[in-house]
Amino acid sequence: MDQIYNQLNQLMNYIGPYPQLRAAIIIAIAMLLGKIVDWVVTGILARAVSKTQTDFDDDILELFHRPIFLSVVLIGLGIATYELKLQDNVTFFTVGTLKTIAVLVWFRFGMKLTSLVINQLEGNEKRFKFITATTNPLIKNTLLIILVALSVYVIFLVWNINITAWIASAGIIGLAISFAAKDTLANVFAGVTIFADKPFKVGDFIILDSGERGVITHIGVRSTRLLTRDDVEITVPNGVLATTSVINESGGPHEKYRIRVKVGVAYGSDIDKVERVLLEIANGHNEICENPEPRVRLRGFGDSSLDYELLSWVEKPVFRGRVIHELNRGVYKAFAAENIEIPFPQRDIRVIDSQNSDDFKSLRETP
Repeated sequence: MDQIYNQLNQLMNYIGPYPQLRAAIIIAIAMLLGKIVDWVVTGILARAVSKTQTDFDDDILELFHRPIFLSVVLIGLGIATYELKLQDNVTFFTVGTLKTIAVLVWFRFGMKLTSLVINQLEGNEKRFKFITATTNPLIKNTLLIILVALSVYVIFLVWNINITAWIASAGIIGLAISFAAKDTLANVFAGVTIFADKPFKVGDFIILDSGERGVITHIGVRSTRLLTRDDVEITVPNGVLATTSVINESGGPHEKYRIRVKVGVAYGSDIDKVERVLLEIANGHNEICENPEPRVRLRGFGDSSLDYELLSWVEKPVFRGRVIHELNRGVYKAFAAENIEIPFPQRDIRVIDSQNSDDFKSLRETP
């Protein structure tokens, strides 16, 4: 600002020795120049963004109007302050105030710009998977802290405040906080990792390493909430989820879940008939997926039965328990109607008369 004032001072000498008049003229020129600069800059950018099909760049351009105009006006006010030849302390205070206002103007612009950009990226989750409705507040708050710290740093420089002691104090305080909130910070960083890696999302059915199974209802910065089939909510710290194995039943290429119905039939049964009846049961259920289609597999030869398994798919893992129940009922009724025997283990017990049995006597007399 001092260099600009020195260059303009020669031109202002032609007006005469009237500092108030010269200051007023400078302010008027600054306001006019601010309008011209705003019109030129935004006009050039407007022609560039008019070729795009999105309104995103138009919204960003709209944000530039006020900061550009106010910046030029504040520069003019600073030059006018120097022109008034005030006392050094008054000049320093006035110019410092004008610079602080300029910092606040651009800080407000930065806040609006970051919010606009993050909201735009959130709508394109295919390319920016990390930015979602859940991570949106976290990212905004992080950028807000950065903008505040940067603005405070510039304001300290404007007022010639030595920030070395402040930085040292902030470092000591931050170190103390990091030790005191070690577990909390670990959960927060783990939450950021979960947001970035996306091993699961809200609505997925997962099985924890400890055996709990349920649907994810909320993924927060510190913890994740899980609702079990018993309608019991479990809160798991993100630090635990980031370091243990988690089975995501809703993961993979689709959310469909394969269910298995195991059944045994007696030896000698018509296996073609058994397989046909099992497929009819699955195909007749309205919640069994047609693709992939149900299938029947003979898994092995048991002690008293041929071990079959009916494989079919449902749209979501939450349907598993109820559909298996209904298929089991269907299998039992169909096998009864088709005279297909479901065997059960049998044991023959021979009772030996200890008084009259020769085998028992010879065994008793054996040394």
